[in-house]
Amino acid sequence: MIAELSLAKEAALEAGSLILNYYKADYEIKDKGYHNPVTTADHASDARIKEILTEAYPEYGWLSEETVDSKERLKKDRVWVVDPLDGTKEFIEGVPHFVVSIALVEDGVPIVGVLYNPVTTEIFSASRGKGATLNDSSIRCSSKENTSEMVILNSRSETKRGLWSPHSESFSELRAIGSVAYKLGLTAAGEADIFASLRPKNEWDICAGNCIINEAGGKLIDLYGDQRKYNEDDTLITPGLIAGDVNAVDKTYSILRQ
Repeated sequence: MIAELSLAKEAALEAGSLILNYYKADYEIKDKGYHNPVTTADHASDARIKEILTEAYPEYGWLSEETVDSKERLKKDRVWVVDPLDGTKEFIEGVPHFVVSIALVEDGVPIVGVLYNPVTTEIFSASRGKGATLNDSSIRCSSKENTSEMVILNSRSETKRGLWSPHSESFSELRAIGSVAYKLGLTAAGEADIFASLRPKNEWDICAGNCIINEAGGKLIDLYGDQRKYNEDDTLITPGLIAGDVNAVDKTYSILRQ
């Protein structure tokens, strides 16, 4: 997996460079659906990542937010799972909370994960059994005993909708950050204690971050308490997610499932 991890980093860096060409500049914005924008930067990033990864490993499957899905991937043992620009809303607003997200899945399990923030130049990476790093320095999930001491990274939109109001007194801080994948990277690096979402997410939002969380000594579960298998026919994960240190996740789950 060393070769695949190295190539995923290369692809993320190249895609990040392309994205910066559009950041705070002129580009086209379209709506794929309600509150779901896509830009020229998303498509440019996607095309370059796909070119790099599929030329090197044509036998691997491909799943990306910005590529029309082919069910051929379901027949593959290994599949790239990509979000070429996670945090498009933040990108549009000029908020540097977005990342390139690249994962490799084997038999439903993420075995390589890379997240790259081209503005902050943070690159989070991991491969199965080899640990997780941030800019080549080893990282671990934060471990605190009580939820009252924990900082949770959550969604700006969920906070605005008041979805977190019932839980605000259970934690030290609810900190709203943009990109789902970026929140997972920051949690793996111990910059916060927990990532949590109360709304559904797609595989490409979380797959790379899941690998990095796992290798940083944590876990990711849905709000049913189950760990996700990837390269599924239905890519939507419901009803929400929790990730971080194993014990912190279990304690948070006990609060949120109420």
